[in-house]
Amino acid sequence: MPHSTRLPRTGLVRHLAALALAGGLILAAGPAPAQDDPAGGAAVAIAAETATRDGTTRLTLTLSKPIEARAFVMERPDRAVIDLPEVNFQLDQETGKLSGRKRDGVIASFRYGLFAPGRSRIVVDLAGPAVVESVETTKTREGAVLVSIPFRKVDRDTFRKAAVAGDPSPAASAKAAPARESVDTRPLIVIDAGHGGTDPGAIAATGVFEKDIVFGFAQSFAERLVQSGRYRLVMTRDRDVFVPLAERVRIAREAKADLFVSIHADSISAAPQVKGATIYTGSEKATDSESARLAERENRADAAAGTESGEGPADVADILQELTLRETRGFSAGFAGRLMGQLSPVMEMSPKPHREAGFKVLRSPDVPSVLIELGYLSSKSDLEKLQSEEWRDRVTGSMAKAVDLFFSGRATLSRPAPVAPRRSAAIAPVSP
Repeated sequence: MPHSTRLPRTGLVRHLAALALAGGLILAAGPAPAQDDPAGGAAVAIAAETATRDGTTRLTLTLSKPIEARAFVMERPDRAVIDLPEVNFQLDQETGKLSGRKRDGVIASFRYGLFAPGRSRIVVDLAGPAVVESVETTKTREGAVLVSIPFRKVDRDTFRKAAVAGDPSPAASAKAAPARESVDTRPLIVIDAGHGGTDPGAIAATGVFEKDIVFGFAQSFAERLVQSGRYRLVMTRDRDVFVPLAERVRIAREAKADLFVSIHADSISAAPQVKGATIYTGSEKATDSESARLAERENRADAAAGTESGEGPADVADILQELTLRETRGFSAGFAGRLMGQLSPVMEMSPKPHREAGFKVLRSPDVPSVLIELGYLSSKSDLEKLQSEEWRDRVTGSMAKAVDLFFSGRATLSRPAPVAPRRSAAIAPVSP
């Protein structure tokens, strides 16, 4: 029996009709004006199913209109990636969460989401080596479009050759625009909402995604700082889109950032009693094994989104003096200390509130950087707070005070006059 999340025929018809009334689908002849289309012209995905027959496993999407899809496979771990134009996924949250006996053929699970502006991606975790035979498109009598991706099991050598032949870096096509000079000398802060797009991050028992929790928090923090008028702000992502780890670092460095703050929310399902916030700074050696494991999990974000990990900054000895690195790490630790001082009165902190670990997003040799784990999605009390607007306002206010203290106590790092960041698909400047 195939695992299926497809709507029954009557439900499919009703769903298509509802979308048409909302302007999301065109069932009658003739295009609708762009302003009447809430999806911005994007195809709408309303169902997905997997089915295995005659040694071939198929992943089939039900869409509102035809699209072009490109598929390739990757090793370590084995996975297939399907790149699509932007798709409005209106699927049940459980769609794609196959495991154990529910695994269908060579498909162990799959996830989906916005990968870059105008581009969506489906990442399929494979139970074994398999290749994509083709991408097939058919139309139903109701007017929906079925896009079917068949997977055929192959031996390891054939899979490895297919992986080498594929192009795993479609996001590289998003080119940055030329930089422009700016006379604004206010400190520039980069706020990094962890995960996004095809990478949901931690998932609470209630189905809440870390990427959504931290994005809302990051927006509130940025707005708080903008309102002060003292800072320039850049967000590494301005919506639910995937941004590679090395790209987040690049954004901060090319923007000549004076501070980088990455926002996360961990989860330990095996220990729901663990709770509280932790502030991390970068280091080659982790404070403890728990910090090392967390950094390892966070550093796998690129693989989870179906892309190879980009290279981080070159060896410090090649681009900066050791003194600069020491100064930057000292500033990072100084800001972490100010954060602890301001956050301790307004939120619960973990037993070791300041730790060090080798997070990839903290590897800028010339940008003071911290990563804040706001709490644990596996903790009921932490999850309730993370979803509380009152709690968020209180915490972002205290974080803003820590930023004020940090910049009032020192000058920015010695570097060339600030320039506006190179505008790429991932950079979202926040204006006052």
